[in-house]
Amino acid sequence: MSSIVEKILDVPAEHESNVFGQFDSHIKKIEQTLKVSVVARDGAVKILGPAANTRQAARVFEQLLELSRRGNVIQEQNVDYALALSMEGQEEVLVEIDKDLICHAMNGKPIKPKTLGQKKYVDMIRKNMIVFGTGPAGTGKTYLAMAMAITAFKNNEVSRIILTRPAIEAGEKLGFLPGDLQSKVDPYLRPLYDALYQIMGADSFVKNMEKGLIEVAPLAYMRGRTLDNAYIILDEAQNTTPAQMKMFLTRIGFGSKVIVTGDASQKDLPSGTRSGLEVALKVLAKVEDIGFCELTSKDVVRHPLVQKIVQAYDSYERAQEKRSSRKERYDNQRRR
Repeated sequence: MSSIVEKILDVPAEHESNVFGQFDSHIKKIEQTLKVSVVARDGAVKILGPAANTRQAARVFEQLLELSRRGNVIQEQNVDYALALSMEGQEEVLVEIDKDLICHAMNGKPIKPKTLGQKKYVDMIRKNMIVFGTGPAGTGKTYLAMAMAITAFKNNEVSRIILTRPAIEAGEKLGFLPGDLQSKVDPYLRPLYDALYQIMGADSFVKNMEKGLIEVAPLAYMRGRTLDNAYIILDEAQNTTPAQMKMFLTRIGFGSKVIVTGDASQKDLPSGTRSGLEVALKVLAKVEDIGFCELTSKDVVRHPLVQKIVQAYDSYERAQEKRSSRKERYDNQRRR
């Protein structure tokens, strides 16, 4: 049985509430996860537990404190990720990731990658002409792509931004929606508008849109165009057909950068239709200047419950696949 050791860390008073969490929620999470006892008082935190666990908890607190010193509001997701990294002995990566500032939102909030997967994604976007970012909901695929596009636009690296989505009906028919064509497709593009407002501000967005420097349009509008010196984002790419994806990728002109985002688990295509995203990932796997970044449930930065939902669905779908393959083998044996 490992001996119990004690470790004391200084936590300046101005960082206590941020590092410890409301009602010491962050402390409780660290205690439960690492099986240690933590006592916080008088500008210090005392950690008691097995030697290895105590050292691990101390490193997690040190990283959270450094994040706080760097002006971050420590959220439950930061604590969860710091603990996950500590299991792999990579706690210091948390602060390294935090140093990568993409831009600031209109409310002054810094936009940065929050996980190793997101950092890899952002670095890949900087390096490659075309990047495919895939993964579940909440991994920041679209939001980070938008932040990178707006930053490039503000720095005059590109002359315009084009954001597009396939207008695929997710269980509802377009024809039943009221209004003209633009009114019908706007609900499909709303998440792109929301991100633009948040990062760029409504006034700036409207002015640039009126000048034709920012375009938010359904994928069908891309046909027959060549897009030079533009930052182009294709969102929800799992809902493209192979023909649509090929059409889109062959629109790219000189000086352009393209980001394709999608989640293969959320297809709304008719049953039996192949996804253009899945085909493109296979066809283009060995083409130079194209980056492929697969984000996972570890990279979910929404409410921690979203991560648990993603993991639960992943487990359920894997179990279903196993059951159906077992049934298929059984049926094949019976036929013999």
